[in-house]
Amino acid sequence: MRKVKFHCKSKSLNLVLILVCMIFYQNLNAQYLKGLTSVRDTSYTTYSAFKKTLKDYPDCTIATVKHFDFVKQKNNIVYCNYGKRKMKLDVFYDKKATKKQTAIIIIHGGGWRSGSREQHYPMAQKLASLGYVCFTPEYRLSTEALFPAAIYDIKAAIRWVRKNAAKYNIDPNQIVSLGFSAGGEMAAFMGTTGNMPLFEGVVTNSNSQSQVNAVVDIDGTLSFVHPEGGEGDDSKNISAGTYWFGYSKKDNPKLWEAASPLSYVSAQTPPTLFVNSSVARMHAGREDYIKVLNENGIYSEVHEFDNSPHSFCLFNPWFEPTIQYIDSFLTKVFEN
Repeated sequence: MRKVKFHCKSKSLNLVLILVCMIFYQNLNAQYLKGLTSVRDTSYTTYSAFKKTLKDYPDCTIATVKHFDFVKQKNNIVYCNYGKRKMKLDVFYDKKATKKQTAIIIIHGGGWRSGSREQHYPMAQKLASLGYVCFTPEYRLSTEALFPAAIYDIKAAIRWVRKNAAKYNIDPNQIVSLGFSAGGEMAAFMGTTGNMPLFEGVVTNSNSQSQVNAVVDIDGTLSFVHPEGGEGDDSKNISAGTYWFGYSKKDNPKLWEAASPLSYVSAQTPPTLFVNSSVARMHAGREDYIKVLNENGIYSEVHEFDNSPHSFCLFNPWFEPTIQYIDSFLTKVFEN
């Protein structure tokens, strides 16, 4: 079995220094804090996305949860605490598996403000039936905390999974970050900033490390400032990015740049799979990202569904092909 280990370092120290300054030393009065309501935004659900998608794709259907007798599901496991705030995840695994398995951390989308981990139960069940151990963590949304809080949370989840590798029969050198939309952006961010102190937060499970060994980005942007991107338009409504960063792109472009996975892709970035819709702005920066991977001999794949909606991975007929692409990619990356 090929062991893939990475110890990520930033390729741009200037971006890290800029981010420190932006977070800690800018005039806090300039921050947009009205989005910190402490009330969960429930506007993005699988059903709300389905109703929107159905208008242009009348034959699509929701990918429902299929339970497998040999797949065990445990819910609401606490992976870290912030005072009384308990951060939870769910785990899906083959209870009869004997050999060490690959772990997949599935990060939900919703504009860093909405969505829920339960949306990816169908994917977690299906991948677990194929021999993976899947985890669906919650993370603090922008109604609760600004960037980089959500990053800290997923890093803590990765460290928790690695610490508990033996318990769930996981190979600690085969941990994958997978995410959809906002979760895809964060999955790529995990791949480019593993073990980077600035993005670790208050370290729990300190004997474990936060690097991942492969990335699956499902329609998540690679850059918030790339000309191909569409995030940051506050002309009609406050954008998801402005809610998450607390600054508009116009007021703090360097923060938006420093929060982009593309800013850190390097020779330490792990193999990456891109599964994309036909909505080009949702994979802004992908080709520039792949160029760096290619320059460093790092394997990547791209699969793009023609004439498909952004939320394709939640629906048929795209759900099963997406699963097949993920399984094929990870089999290749972690082959004997």
